[in-house]
Order: sequence, then structure tokens, then C-alpha cells
Amino acid sequence: MHARRTLIPLLAAIAAAAASLALSQTLTRAMAQDKGSVEPKPLPPLANPNDPKIAAKELFARRLLPTARPTRVIGAYSDGCIAGAAEMPITGDTWQVMRLSRNRNWGHPDMVALLQRLAAKAHKDAGWPGILVGDMGQPRGGPALSGHASHQIGLDADVWLTPMPDHLLSREEREETSATMMVRDDRLDIDPKVFTPGHVAVIRDAAMEPSVQRIFVNAAIKKALCREASGDRSWLSKVRPWYGHDYHFHIRMRCPQGSSECKGQKDQEGGDGCKPDDLAYWFKESILHPEPPKEPEQPAHGITLAQMPADCRAVLNAADAKPSAQASTKLP
Repeated sequence: MHARRTLIPLLAAIAAAAASLALSQTLTRAMAQDKGSVEPKPLPPLANPNDPKIAAKELFARRLLPTARPTRVIGAYSDGCIAGAAEMPITGDTWQVMRLSRNRNWGHPDMVALLQRLAAKAHKDAGWPGILVGDMGQPRGGPALSGHASHQIGLDADVWLTPMPDHLLSREEREETSATMMVRDDRLDIDPKVFTPGHVAVIRDAAMEPSVQRIFVNAAIKKALCREASGDRSWLSKVRPWYGHDYHFHIRMRCPQGSSECKGQKDQEGGDGCKPDDLAYWFKESILHPEPPKEPEQPAHGITLAQMPADCRAVLNAADAKPSAQASTKLP
């Protein structure tokens, strides 16, 4: 009887976790394709911004510029902030930033430099005109109103798996264009009609950057990389399956040298991650086609500023840096 009493709550907890996972995967895929507004409206002012119960995401989303302070990374990828963030210019010779209305093209200066290097390599190694840059982070990092648990300290960035077109995208195109799905309908492998050797080259170029710690992709893409990579395969150890990521790949950098307040992750262990046992979990029926939740999950309130690293309060309230003329290029 005691075992039965223990088993029932355990089964209930497993069912709840599966329902939550199903919702999380659905939201991840949906948010990757969320379209923005060509003329975004500013968020309304908070009635009482000093209310300690206000979610931190409401506060950080209302900071439209970074701090004027030197660059400083505080906390962890999913619990932190950044002072002195740099803006990724919205257009370069080999890159264009998408979803400008989100104002999430901010990050550590090293991340901005990395993306610019990757864009040039994509042009050279894959023959792409360049890359399309998705979400990086907010001007002061911190939790966002939607989309990501991570991307909080300027060391995460999404790159679309759709090559950059060979023309300057208008603001409308940047908001309304959809990325290309790279995974087959059965979720078991990539779609060979759209996933090309160029994709392998671009992901490899990103993973071979010494400052990159992880690359997150859909499990079907990881399987394809394992199958198609040749020569030096050491970079595959950084590429790991994660939910969603079938329209884009996620770059995560290590904590920069000297950033003592940055809480990073350990290097990935276990070889290149290409053994059948490494991938088996991701191709279980319950993971590929999870049962939808019986009841919609209520949106989480989110952590408060008091629950974040203490120095993030100073980052939030610091003076604005001057707007960057270079990054604010007008579009047709």
C-alpha cells in the first residue's frame, strides 16, 4: 500500500512534466517564427516600477539602451544581466539582423565580433551571401518578456538556418519573413531538399570558434552533422541536441576572461555526441510527438529583481549609453 501511495504522486508528476515539456517544445517552435511589428508600440509605463513584486522581465524589457558603463557580465545564461552591451549593426556586407522590433540585437562585444566573423566565413565557406541574425539579447540583458529563458548575459545568439538573401531586406521583410524548417515532417531526419553541405560548413565554422562553448540544434540536425562531417570531427562535441532549433541554431559563448561574476558552464563531456546511445533519447516517440497538455499552462510570473544577482539592480538603473548611429541605419 505504501508503494502504491508513493507511485501515484510520482506518475502524476511525470505526466505533468511531460505536459509541460510538450508545451515548451510547441512554444519554442512557435516563437522562432513569431512575426514582429513594422511599427512597434512602446511598452506602457509601469504604474509602480518600484513594486518589489513586479517581474524583472517587465523592467528589463523597458530599457531600450545599454548602460554607459564598461562591459561587465553578471550571473548565468538564464539568470543575469550585462552592463556595457554592444549593438550588432543591423546590416553588414555579409549579415542582416531580423525581427528588429524585438530590440534584441545586443550582446557582449565579443559576441558581436564573433557573429561578424561567422558571417564572413559563411560567405567564404558555404557560398552564402551571408547570415541572418536572430535574437541575441536585450540592451541590459536580463529576462525577456517572451521567447527565451537564456540570452540574459550577452553570450547567446541565434542564427537562422536560412541563408541571407542577396538583397537588402526591408523592415517589413525582416519582420514578416519566415525561417525555413530544416527537419522532415516525421522529425527523424533533416529535409534533404533544404539542408545542404553549406549548413554543415556554417555550423562547423561557429563550433570551431575557441570562445564558443555550445551550439544547440535540433536532434535531426545533430544526426545529419554526425553523418556528414568529415576530417576533423572534434567540433562536433560542442554541438548538442535541444528542443526546437529546427529553424535556427543557438551559439553560446564561454564566460570571457576576467569576468569573475559570470557563471558559465562546464565543457561538454562524452566525446562527439554521435553514438547511437547519445541520440536515442531524442528520437523516442514520447519526445518526437509528445501528448499535448490537457489544460493550457498559465504564463509564469517570472522572477523579481530581488531574486536576480544583486548587481543587476545597479545595471538596470544605470544611465543610458548614447545611441549608436552605425547600428541604427534606416531601412527602406
